Amino acid sequence: MGRSGEIARAKARRLKGMKKESDGIALGDERMKAEGRREQDAARREEERARALRDSSDS
Repeated sequence: MGRSGEIARAKARRLKGMKKESDGIALGDERMKAEGRREQDAARREEERARALRDSSDS
């Protein structure tokens, strides 16, 4: 998968985490909220790593 594909995948995972956190808020489920935040954080790190690799390979 290309770098832009990795970035898109990470963004999709981040959105999935946002939805899970939102559902947890709506349902009053603290575990689901925390899991959604963890997924967002992991996806954000993955996206930053993919961007850094893309930027370093462009130079």
